[in-house]
Amino acid sequence: MANLKKDEKIIEIVNVTKIFDDTAAVDDVSLYVRKGEFITFLGPSGCGKTTTLRMIAGFDLPTSGKVLLNGKDITNLPPNKRPVNTVFQRYALFPHYNIYDNVAFGLKLKKIPVTYVNDKGETYTKMQRLTRKEIDEKVKNALAVVDLEGFEKRSVSTLSGGQQQRVAIARAIVNEPEILLLDEPLGALDLKMRKEMQIELKEMHKKLGITFIYVTHDQEEALTMSDTIVVMKDGKIQQIGTPTSIYNEPANAFVADFIGDSNIFNGTMVGERLVRFCNHNFPCLDDFEKNEKVDVVVRPEDIGMTTPENGMLRGKVISVVFKGVHYEITVKVGKTEVVVQSTESRETGETIGLIIQPDGIHIMKKEFTVNRYDGYITKKNTVAFGDGEFECDVTSLYPNSVLDEEGYLITADGEKLDLTDTEVNVEVEFKDIEISDNADEGGAQGHIVSIIYKGDHYQVIVRTEENEEDFVLDTEDLWNENDYVGVKIAPDKIRMTLKQETKQK
Repeated sequence: MANLKKDEKIIEIVNVTKIFDDTAAVDDVSLYVRKGEFITFLGPSGCGKTTTLRMIAGFDLPTSGKVLLNGKDITNLPPNKRPVNTVFQRYALFPHYNIYDNVAFGLKLKKIPVTYVNDKGETYTKMQRLTRKEIDEKVKNALAVVDLEGFEKRSVSTLSGGQQQRVAIARAIVNEPEILLLDEPLGALDLKMRKEMQIELKEMHKKLGITFIYVTHDQEEALTMSDTIVVMKDGKIQQIGTPTSIYNEPANAFVADFIGDSNIFNGTMVGERLVRFCNHNFPCLDDFEKNEKVDVVVRPEDIGMTTPENGMLRGKVISVVFKGVHYEITVKVGKTEVVVQSTESRETGETIGLIIQPDGIHIMKKEFTVNRYDGYITKKNTVAFGDGEFECDVTSLYPNSVLDEEGYLITADGEKLDLTDTEVNVEVEFKDIEISDNADEGGAQGHIVSIIYKGDHYQVIVRTEENEEDFVLDTEDLWNENDYVGVKIAPDKIRMTLKQETKQK
């Protein structure tokens, strides 16, 4: 990407942020799109991908940042002045029109500049509508691209979902836009039709040679069709790359979990290109600091099976599922579940060995290692942080201090302190947070926004509503995304230190 010539960029998004109701739907995003590229924004619901597409289309304006088209700033240009057309999940076809009239609708309204020469030989330009013949030709060409020649007179209401989607695409491309924006266009179709349309869309992209910018939450769709994938989460870009590079070299545990099947383990670097996970040291290709805690990703197809004595790991097969092209075999290694994909099967209950080669191990920096918050002590000697309030031990802030009967803190020197509004740094380990389905039980409440399985436990993120504070925790229990839960932390598990400025007073 670094060698890209400036003139190859058709769209450039520069430090774009979009805020709705104090929440950043898109948070300081920068990227570019090459001419003729098929680029896909991929991510879970609410990650900012559709908002980014709408800012390219002009339906939403950025709160800050710029959108450039061929190097020119179009941030505030209205949608009808941009050389883009959008295809939505709901096709928005006119049910009382036939296919021809649906596709021709925009052309009949369109005016184009036509140059004339008057009697004196002077040239002048006049805006005029397209002729019937020009409209016919453009409609015919557009329907040919979507394989609907001869369907002109058919009523839209008689078409299947896939055919209606093709009409919507024909209506978008008939205007010959430089860029076609597609917002989850296959979302309303059944699985078989979606797979067929994925192939057709890729073919259309080749035929037309224009830029496709596509939005989906379906990883298979993104991997099948795209030249480039932009993976998003919480309004931020997590990784940009080709389908192959994103699958083979995920940037973090979120990308690894979202794209394809993955085993994700907690690991520790124990030497140069040597990582320990599942109680075994494995040679690897990535180099990190010694003793650094890391996330280890191993794709199921990169694990080999062998006899128990020849394996790097040894475990018992606890389930075997046939998936059509391979078997998915789950092996219990100690307390950890390891998923293997292989064309060979194994018997449930059998003890087997597992081999993982260095190039099958991907080491990633941990996105989180501990929960950290800014907090303050309340007049009740509790601590407020993360949109919640928790019981705590305030005497931990001053060595050898005690609380008197009125709740004042007496230091080791006998000084009497009122800690109300004292600002503190708060740290809580992942393992020290519990969640409850009774939200009122906790010191804070929020919705589960992320669940990643790490072999022997789930890493869960709970996000509060007020200020969108996150609590990251490890649990053996399986929860569901969007569950509303209470966050519980024992007082002795909340580590607090005084903020520097407070200490200096």
